[in-house]
Amino acid sequence: MQGEYTLPPAVLERLQESASGVSEICPNVSVFAKTAAATVAGNLRIAVCGGKYDATKFKSDDADDQSPLLNSKAVDRLLSNPSIPLEGVDILLTHLWPISISQHSVTAPALVEYISNTAPPLDEVVRRARPRYHFAASGKPSRFWEREPFAWDSSLTRSTRFIGLGSFGEQEQPGTKKARWFYAFSIASGAQAAVASKTTQNPFSQSQPNSQPRSAPTKRTLEQLDQPSNDNFIWDMGNAPPPPKRTRIEQGQGESKRPPEGYKCRICESDAHFIKDCPDKPAKGSVPEGYVCKICQGTDHLIRDCPTKLETGDTGGKKPRPGYVCRACGSQQHLFEDCQVANQGRTERDQRPRGQRGPPKEIAPDECWFCLSNPRVTKHLITAIGSECYVTLPKGQIPDTTSNASPVPGGGHVLIVPIAHYPTISSAPQDVALPIITEMERYKSALRSFYAAYGCVPVIFEVSRLTGKGGHIHLQVVPVPKDVGPKVEDFFRSEGERSGVNFEENAVEALEEARNSQENYFRVDLPDGKFMLHRLRQAFNLQFPRAVIATLLGRPERVDWRACAQTDDQERADAQAFKKAFAQFDPAR
Repeated sequence: MQGEYTLPPAVLERLQESASGVSEICPNVSVFAKTAAATVAGNLRIAVCGGKYDATKFKSDDADDQSPLLNSKAVDRLLSNPSIPLEGVDILLTHLWPISISQHSVTAPALVEYISNTAPPLDEVVRRARPRYHFAASGKPSRFWEREPFAWDSSLTRSTRFIGLGSFGEQEQPGTKKARWFYAFSIASGAQAAVASKTTQNPFSQSQPNSQPRSAPTKRTLEQLDQPSNDNFIWDMGNAPPPPKRTRIEQGQGESKRPPEGYKCRICESDAHFIKDCPDKPAKGSVPEGYVCKICQGTDHLIRDCPTKLETGDTGGKKPRPGYVCRACGSQQHLFEDCQVANQGRTERDQRPRGQRGPPKEIAPDECWFCLSNPRVTKHLITAIGSECYVTLPKGQIPDTTSNASPVPGGGHVLIVPIAHYPTISSAPQDVALPIITEMERYKSALRSFYAAYGCVPVIFEVSRLTGKGGHIHLQVVPVPKDVGPKVEDFFRSEGERSGVNFEENAVEALEEARNSQENYFRVDLPDGKFMLHRLRQAFNLQFPRAVIATLLGRPERVDWRACAQTDDQERADAQAFKKAFAQFDPAR
């Protein structure tokens, strides 16, 4: 976003090439034009209004969009931007503070500390954007201030939180505390917005619903707002006394007031009533047209009333979302917090109900599904052990060993698992990660040679992700017939398009960037030696790669590993058959 200084020429050139006023200048970093609006990941709507303010040049005819100065043309473009819906945006970013932001606030900082960093035109921008969060970056001297939330109508269907941030990297002044330049918060899309419980009167409201009736106000121009006036006691720096407070109308007395000039109901566009009195206002709990529940995709109820949300898992706790896998036991029918395997041996504090025991506990090696130190690991499936990694058959492998469908002895579907407990390669120290990567590559090469002896080629996939509970690195290797190998890439791409899994154009470069930034990703190694990579920036179905391979092999019934489960004796027989055939290829021997 445009701040106090002119953006670099290379950045300005990228913005000029973008019709939307938003351009990604490098992975995970996008720049907005001086004024712009866009919908980003998670369906969040963001609007920006940057630049510094000079009243003498604001309406200049020769305004330059590349200069750091805010101008009327840029503001008008933002106010008429169709990307800003009637109900407002989720986040508004501005360089300066709107001039009216301190009104009705009991926590507002002293006026002299920020009067030079306000811009009257931003008041109209805030009214149009009606943001849920408004962040302003400029402050001289730098300071952090979080204003009390304020509501946009008496029915409290929408509220705004304003946060003024300090300057990044500013040196702390003697005797003062460095101003906070960051703010952590959680936000969902507008349909799931939570309204603040305690709000102040709206500082940008053009009507005062709790005041005595008075004649219609005369709307002031932006130039008039910049002129000092003893009548405006909020901004007066002199000794003029404030006007007397207006008395409150007794509740229940008088008729409903007519809205002020220029007001329009946001539901029906009428100027004859406030939105709270609109006859077309939906009844409480009614489902808007086109609404879709994000949990079950139903259209006959709101998300808060979704019956699926109340379903329980097999251990009595909340049922997981589709695609969730418990990292302690591999079940899809309960959350990790409710897993009986994970809770064995835990302290009483660890087993308190959710919401009473703090953040999720990271999976420790003694409860990890893949750690050899865990006594509950199914060791009879292990087929090879090296110095850094081991190879094991999974439970419910994709190839069916009860028939002659798989030419590879024991089925051939294996996991390559590092012995050290780390959730991802990039999370391990370099002196630990390098030997692990080296040995994993040796096993991948050995498996290629092994499968080739039986007319097969490998498809290898990895889901690398950091979560609050940790996890354990592992690769899954599945043999497919040699004549199926050339079809793997196209099949993954077509299934990915249907499932919202988009693969990077330059997989090598994307992998390096993802590992350097510890970004989550999904990788598929193809039989021809190339690989594909998808960055996990949204929810990802962990069963996607297995589903693609099973469908490609014409065995869709083997997508769910639980449907392929065998007895311990059958698993031992498969493991021994694989181990015997793989012995001459094992790099650890």
